Amino acid sequence: MNVGAVLQRDVKPSICFIAHNALGALTGKNQSHVGGIERQQATMAKWLADRGWDVTVVTWDETDGTPERVAGIRIARLCKRYSGIPGLRFFYPRWTSLNSVLSRVSADLYYYNCGDLALGQIMLWSGVKRKPVIFSVPSDPDCDARLPSLRSYRERILYRFGLSRCRHIVAQSEKQQRMLLQHFSKESEILAMPCKGFAPAETGVSVGKDRLRVLWVGRLSPEKRVEWLLEVAKKMPDTDFTVVGAANQDSEYAQGVLADGKALPNVLFAGRVPYEQIADYYRDADILCCTSVYEGFPNVFLEGWSVGLPVVSTCDPDGIIEKNEIGQHVVDISQFATAIASLGADQEKRQRMSTAGLRYFDQHHSLDTAMQKFEEYFLGVHKSYVDGAASQ
Repeated sequence: MNVGAVLQRDVKPSICFIAHNALGALTGKNQSHVGGIERQQATMAKWLADRGWDVTVVTWDETDGTPERVAGIRIARLCKRYSGIPGLRFFYPRWTSLNSVLSRVSADLYYYNCGDLALGQIMLWSGVKRKPVIFSVPSDPDCDARLPSLRSYRERILYRFGLSRCRHIVAQSEKQQRMLLQHFSKESEILAMPCKGFAPAETGVSVGKDRLRVLWVGRLSPEKRVEWLLEVAKKMPDTDFTVVGAANQDSEYAQGVLADGKALPNVLFAGRVPYEQIADYYRDADILCCTSVYEGFPNVFLEGWSVGLPVVSTCDPDGIIEKNEIGQHVVDISQFATAIASLGADQEKRQRMSTAGLRYFDQHHSLDTAMQKFEEYFLGVHKSYVDGAASQ
């Protein structure tokens, strides 16, 4: 590596987002697996590209005819998700194509935001190639020594190995930072996650509507616990509940909650909604709900606060919901129903929470505010890498 040439460059360093499932979020053509992490990475990549960064995103090869560049971002595709022989495809072509693509990209920085076995694969590659990797922790269980969200021994071994080798870790909350230090002896940097957000409804908090409208956004999976929302809906027949989202893979759980929901006249399952249309669901709602067993810092919270929605949630990262009075933290179904009914009956309180949510979003998570801090962090990692290489 020519360190002198790197130091003398006027252009910003190159960065590679390793985001297996982000193709749909980048192109809008594939909605089979697009969640908060995918939208967030696409948003970050586009923001950096707009500011002169050389940006590549590595994804599965999911569709035919995908352009090599989207919004100034180079797309480097792995093998197809289900190519190869089951059991063997873990090594070939999945792992081999990952190593090949990362080497071909040859970026200055690599960014990964998923708590799974690929972190170990990436860190094995970076150890050979001596490339800096930034790992952004997506969820609280990724900081727990038990790794409850990883099902197989192979996944846990590779994730632990990757985390142990990673020098640059971004946490979303003080809780995650404490857990990483306690369980893995790893230091981390807390950065507020960015969100493009949506323009609030022109009329603000709804007045005089016949029925309260509650929104739930997420994937239909056991840890998201949408069945809690259905139980609340049974207790509140005069309130309308809308569920936006679908299962990433069909399951008995998803089939069960869909069947139960269809039996309730005040519950609408909207399914998977294209991102460009989802803002209408936020603007039409009075309250946003989260029923998850665990979370990191949900992107849906940020989208909700960007339009002034109070959040009623079982998860409250670092207590910011209660601390900033931008919603209510609840622990069981009974509290859920009580909180929704209370907010529905108190328009003035909803207005205060709406204003506070807009302010909190703007001060901490609006795109330019949050991404400027990420950019500073990325430049700092790059400088430390270049300085270290120069001293060798």
